[in-house]
Amino acid sequence: MMAWPDKKTETLDCKQGAVRCVKFNVDGNYCITCGSDKSVKLWNPLRNLLLKTYIGHGYEVLDAQSSGDNSHICSGGMDKSVVLFDVSTGQAVRKFRDHAGTVNTVCFNEESTVILSGSIDCSVRVWDIRSRKNQPIQVIDEAKDSVTSIQVSDHEILTGSADCRVRRYDLRIGRMFSDFVGKAISCVRFTRDGQCILVGSTDTSIKLLDKDSGEMLNEYSGHKNSNYKIDCCLNHKDTHVLSGSEDGAIYIWDLLDAKLLEKLDSKTSKTVHSISFHPTEPILLSACGDKVFVWESNQVD
Repeated sequence: MMAWPDKKTETLDCKQGAVRCVKFNVDGNYCITCGSDKSVKLWNPLRNLLLKTYIGHGYEVLDAQSSGDNSHICSGGMDKSVVLFDVSTGQAVRKFRDHAGTVNTVCFNEESTVILSGSIDCSVRVWDIRSRKNQPIQVIDEAKDSVTSIQVSDHEILTGSADCRVRRYDLRIGRMFSDFVGKAISCVRFTRDGQCILVGSTDTSIKLLDKDSGEMLNEYSGHKNSNYKIDCCLNHKDTHVLSGSEDGAIYIWDLLDAKLLEKLDSKTSKTVHSISFHPTEPILLSACGDKVFVWESNQVD
């Protein structure tokens, strides 16, 4: 079992207004934060060190991700645009503006040659960053409501939507698989072994679904999520499920028996809406209000 210390090990005062998203990079050495002040920031979270600030959006930035080689950052926000930043120079090198509404979520493919963006306009747009064209190379528009979450594996695209459906696109066979979960979806994640899907939704539960059959394998509850888009994730070993909550806490369950193991208190009533787990270490980042908290477990399972 993981044991978390009572105190947070670091608190990043981001000075970005409300922090909309926090995310580790691929190797976990750095993290990215997005703010309501239109900025994206790059940090060394364990040393509480701000490395660079990226400006290129015209309104609040809601999501961002670092590329696999850490050379670029993609971001999306309420200005309906997707921006590609050069990490070292801090410059916005590309700006894609084909969405008709707020961009909720962005991610790179595994090779970091393509950006996928999900929007309130019910579509996922796919952008080739090597092309000089600013039009999407593909538009995925099966969703009937806002696309809230995207994740990509080597041959699959996973999306969650406010129309209560999880959609999985298998690029090898050219097929879409859809599962109905009953409430608007906040977050979708592949498990690290690629066999299951973690789905957070606004019915105040997180479901673990078998990827191929859609069967619900487990359900995790106790947190509060009825109004906002809230992140859920797995730890670095796929043994625990974690989620933010509208009561200012982070909830941690055992993956197999769905027992609530721990509740980390952010000492605030503000919603914890974004969390990110380190890829190889028992370290968690959480965004709450205008701050990011760094939590380190003092015991590894």
